[in-house]
Amino acid sequence: MRKIDLTNFQVATSETARDINRRIMLNLIRRHQPISRAELARESGLQRSTVSAITEQLIKERWVTESATGHIPRGRRPRFLHLNKARVGIIGINVRPVRTTIALAGLDAQFIAQASLPTAPNPMQAIDELCSHVRTLIETHPDIAYEGIGVSLPGRVDLTSQKLVFAPNLAWHDVDLKTPLEKATNLPVALENAANACALAELWFGEHTESVRNLVAITVSEGIGAGVILNGQLVRGSTGVAGEFGHITFVEDGLQCRCGNHGCWEMYASNSAGVRYYAETTRRRSGKSDATRGQSAPTFDDLVRLADQGDARAMAAIDRMAHYIGAGTALLVTGLAPDVIVIIGEVTRFWNRIGPAIESMVTRRTFTHATTRIVPTDPSTQPRLRGTIAMVLQKHFGAPSVV
Repeated sequence: MRKIDLTNFQVATSETARDINRRIMLNLIRRHQPISRAELARESGLQRSTVSAITEQLIKERWVTESATGHIPRGRRPRFLHLNKARVGIIGINVRPVRTTIALAGLDAQFIAQASLPTAPNPMQAIDELCSHVRTLIETHPDIAYEGIGVSLPGRVDLTSQKLVFAPNLAWHDVDLKTPLEKATNLPVALENAANACALAELWFGEHTESVRNLVAITVSEGIGAGVILNGQLVRGSTGVAGEFGHITFVEDGLQCRCGNHGCWEMYASNSAGVRYYAETTRRRSGKSDATRGQSAPTFDDLVRLADQGDARAMAAIDRMAHYIGAGTALLVTGLAPDVIVIIGEVTRFWNRIGPAIESMVTRRTFTHATTRIVPTDPSTQPRLRGTIAMVLQKHFGAPSVV
């Protein structure tokens, strides 16, 4: 049961009912296209006259198109409905500590164009360069009507100020991306944590059944993030910083994290941890430091390449990451008991190896009889970027706020 907030509510009107029915129609078309009006009436339980009125309005507004005529034994042949994926363009931006990716997508979240640029350490410089690239993307596709911009960030955004307030791996503090992007493009901008964006991508575009309403997305990258959806709602907390499971203390008096804490989960389970494990075994084996040997520090891409080649030390580093990913996943299963936990990151390329290790750790450390499934996401689907598209689409396809 959801309690009514008497300090912040919106009463339902006849317009509310029409808005809800309209969004139901849009989502049914999105999920089941191509679909006829008769099928929409059966799926929704609405009267055919109501379905016809809503679909005609959606066609008039160009949200929906009609296509081929279907075949039935007798009676009027149905015309099938589709989302008009070319109606609007949505710009998605994925900011990471090393590179920032910009993409243009349609209503179907399929990417039409992409570009990337280095993420400047100075936030003002990074924002200026980002604005310039986004304007260029818009100018390159002048015939598209743009709906908005979604931005995925490796940190947390304050709900009130809409500033990036916690981003230890980016080392930006109290940074306003929203205002300069909106001024540069005249488009509305939505900001979200990267793990939350991935959770939204799974909710809107993932291959999960409609019954999945409790989901956790764990992002394994430079750090560890968690996007939590409970009862179909993204959990942000009172200020927007909920979900920072990567910064819970995992090892008492452990390694110091960039956030200032010691022993954080991400210090042992992230890509950065995997690189450190590999470097440590390499130094022990050679008896020399990387600096002495005149070599630059390896990257996680290097680690993945070495693991693909069967390098034993690289695989040992991946295995050690899997151990700690599993330990943290067990905590989330015990504490939240979601329907699904989705693991996101380049490390999932080795799922045949790390998946059983994660499952084994969860089995050993959870005793609540939770039935959580643990699955990977293919990195090539670019879940952070797809999540930025979902941020913008929510205002048309998400449930309206009433109470």
